[in-house]
Amino acid sequence: MRRETMATAAVIVLMAFLCCNVAAQGRRRGLRFDGKKGEFRILQVADMHYADGKKTPCEDVLPSQMSSCSDLNTTAFIRRLIIAEKPDLIVFTGDNIFGFDASDAAASMNAAFAPAISANIPWAAVLGNHDQESTLSRGGVMKHIVGMKNTLSKFNPSEAHVIDGYGNYNLEVHGAEGSKLANKSVLNLYLLDSGDYSTVPSIPGYGWIKPSQQLWFQRTSSRLQRSYKNKPEPQKGPAPGLAYFHIPLPEYASFDSSNFTGEKLEQGISSASVNSGFFTTLVAAGDVKAVFTGHDHLNDFCGELTGINLCYAGGLGYHAYGKAGWSRRARMVVASLEKTEKGSWGTVKSIKTWKRLDDQHLTAIDGQVLWSKSSSRKHMLH
Repeated sequence: MRRETMATAAVIVLMAFLCCNVAAQGRRRGLRFDGKKGEFRILQVADMHYADGKKTPCEDVLPSQMSSCSDLNTTAFIRRLIIAEKPDLIVFTGDNIFGFDASDAAASMNAAFAPAISANIPWAAVLGNHDQESTLSRGGVMKHIVGMKNTLSKFNPSEAHVIDGYGNYNLEVHGAEGSKLANKSVLNLYLLDSGDYSTVPSIPGYGWIKPSQQLWFQRTSSRLQRSYKNKPEPQKGPAPGLAYFHIPLPEYASFDSSNFTGEKLEQGISSASVNSGFFTTLVAAGDVKAVFTGHDHLNDFCGELTGINLCYAGGLGYHAYGKAGWSRRARMVVASLEKTEKGSWGTVKSIKTWKRLDDQHLTAIDGQVLWSKSSSRKHMLH
């Protein structure tokens, strides 16, 4: 009996090791451009506000929708988006769960991120201002996310010993398989924790991206740019970058209907009440072409300022404030590679975006080019 017990225990240990090893491999699997179409497709999901599933009622929907509407509508919309858009990565930009109404934070997160996990799609998440208001601390929420299947989320970069927030990390997207850039990142994603609420008594309102985070971003951007310019296949200029976080920067208030694409239905921009200078840091770095946030559910616009597009996704979650009759929505971003003279895939030539509405036809709206290599070259010539 003892020998059988030991053998059984050995099998259990081996299975646990294999399971954990597979999970770790899943988390470590790299991102790269598709070799057939030369594309990398990112679905941004903002403000799910997930709570307790079927028991959680919807907010701000038409009276005819109210009786049958719940968190499950949020899940169904994400599943429709995955089928229609076939994203290579899903980025959840905070307020993933609505803490006050989620009776179990871990269970709510498991349900909220389930569509990405069941579809076996790599995904990444940052925190909003409501994620920590349930049964887990802010750090506890991020630790749970990092341990989930298929996630590329990181608690914080290992090289940063002192850094504010939970979930500041970067993801590299390598060139197409078989191309000369297959082992080089040609698109860099920066994900940051924009905080929840100010902890400084004299400063009211929401949190902001702190100096320690900005220093980490600067160092990471510089490292990636150096790598891009060196062997193999040295390149001119930096690889384009995209930044994702929850709370919009104060500079989002720079736009009106004449200089953005989309809608601005909020009374104002709900940024921090102080400007921490992160936008200036982004401009100075020179590689980030667009920033994507959530937080203001009824804003879904993109506007360009000093060469950087500032974009909202628009609210996706049904247990979140919205506007009855104004469809929940999500943002797609597609980066495309250029063809080289030899017919292989090269560097990124353009970054495009549009939104999908949760209506009968999953309508795509507001398609626009956020950045293109050709226009960038023309700008440099002038």
